[in-house]
Amino acid sequence: MSTGAVLIAKTLKALGVTVAFGIIGIPIVEVGDALIDEGIKFITFRNEQAASYAASAYGYLTGKPGVLLVVGGPGIIHALPGVFNSNSNRWPLLVIAGSSSFNDINKGGFQELDQISLLTPMTKFAARPLNLNQVPQFFYKAYKTSFFGTPGSTYIDIPADLVEYPIVAAQQEELLKTIKPILPENAPKFRGDSLQIAKVANLLKSSKNILVVVGKGAAYANASKELRNFVEKYNLPFLPTPMGKGVIPDDSPLNVSSARSLALKYADVVLLLGARLNWILHFGEVPRFKENVKFVQVDNHSEDIGENSPFSLEYGIVGDLAMVTEELDLKLANYRGQGIPKFIQDEIQKNTQSLLLKENTRESQLNYNNVYKVIRDIITPIDSKIILVSEGANTMDIARISFPQNYSKQRIDAGTNATMGVGLGYAIASKASNLGKIVVAIEGDSAFGFSGLEIETAVRSKLPIIVILMNNSGVYHGTDDHQYGEFKTLPSTALSKDTRYDILAKSLGAEGYLVKDEQSLSRSFKLALDNYEHNISTLINVIISPGKVKKIGFGWQNKQSAAKL
Repeated sequence: MSTGAVLIAKTLKALGVTVAFGIIGIPIVEVGDALIDEGIKFITFRNEQAASYAASAYGYLTGKPGVLLVVGGPGIIHALPGVFNSNSNRWPLLVIAGSSSFNDINKGGFQELDQISLLTPMTKFAARPLNLNQVPQFFYKAYKTSFFGTPGSTYIDIPADLVEYPIVAAQQEELLKTIKPILPENAPKFRGDSLQIAKVANLLKSSKNILVVVGKGAAYANASKELRNFVEKYNLPFLPTPMGKGVIPDDSPLNVSSARSLALKYADVVLLLGARLNWILHFGEVPRFKENVKFVQVDNHSEDIGENSPFSLEYGIVGDLAMVTEELDLKLANYRGQGIPKFIQDEIQKNTQSLLLKENTRESQLNYNNVYKVIRDIITPIDSKIILVSEGANTMDIARISFPQNYSKQRIDAGTNATMGVGLGYAIASKASNLGKIVVAIEGDSAFGFSGLEIETAVRSKLPIIVILMNNSGVYHGTDDHQYGEFKTLPSTALSKDTRYDILAKSLGAEGYLVKDEQSLSRSFKLALDNYEHNISTLINVIISPGKVKKIGFGWQNKQSAAKL
């Protein structure tokens, strides 16, 4: 005699699920065990929030829904950040949670919460099977819905009654007959309106100062080959967003990342490929862009067309990026762009030299630039094997500049929501979905605090990662030594001075190294790579300068005065 838990596991396996993330507890312990019995790798985390981030990143990296299994009540509440993260980034996620027994509803049952009412406005589909006959079809719909159309999150609520409810083998076999694997290539794709594409082609042919902006939507669409051919064939300058890095190799001579502000300001036409006009691109507004700039938006999400820029409605195209790019290519014929203007090339050269100067400037303590140069010099020869995860304010922002990326989906950071706490979950998901890659997570000490215990998850799950922890003893910037001491009040950004995260890592089963100079950093990172080959995770605790105390903010964002009320 089988049970509802087994039926759930067999349904997920039949849909093509091979990996799931979460934390189990009453009433879904049996579901977790059934997943393992079915050969699905279940990665048990220490916190639902980290597990939810891992599942959302897995959806991005694989193109099929990440699966998250948690308990109800507080468990599902803790998992909501992953739902928000998936929705904002447009990544597919299937959330499964246990809930109160039917007989306990509205009686104050164990961890009782109306999870359907909670999740319905946050998800593309939310349902609660009332009997075992509904389980396979509900899971089929939730799984498919999460990545067909605009990717996002879906939810299935599992009442405690159904988990242990018996089911005979013949009935289970009959219910599973209609369930087949759903693969990313099964998701419908749209070519885009031909007349609209022709209109965009005419605009490009009549324009001189064109800038292509490549977003993470292009990475998710696996459009790297088509976009690279398009940019190179037509000699078009391009700018990747943080997670669009690598779709077109950063080492391309057409990359204007090192003169980002100037390139944005100079463009007459901006071709947005899988990128949105949100805060990352300054909402498409003056003064970051010309007042009369024309935006061409190519996206699979129609609601984004014209967002924050009514003028882009005229040139919006809804469709698959690869398909739209190929058709646009056919319509451009013998067109050839002017490439990068000389004054922007000069700015790129100037900024590149400035970065090199910063990296080679020695101070009494290490800083971000010194550290990143040491790491970059070691990983550059093997960059095709490296997945780089970065998290933290300055840690992440400076890493975007310091680490070129030449391969799609091998650079992951905080994404659309600039979410802190994603680092360890993202790193574990990266390894789980790319077993042949080396995952390096560059973490700020504040960001690491959100999910540091997940080092133990990586160790236990035999999914080795390397963590470079940038320890400046603070949030954003650190605190000067003289501010520490008895009876002194620390600023809100302060953390404990020079915390020994390396010792914490050792206590959790990983290797840990304390680093204060470039020589020991180089030696420790090479040891970490060797540990990696032996399935051992490593944390390198790098003590860096606290940096200059200054007003906190994103220097590259628009600085606009508050609206008058």
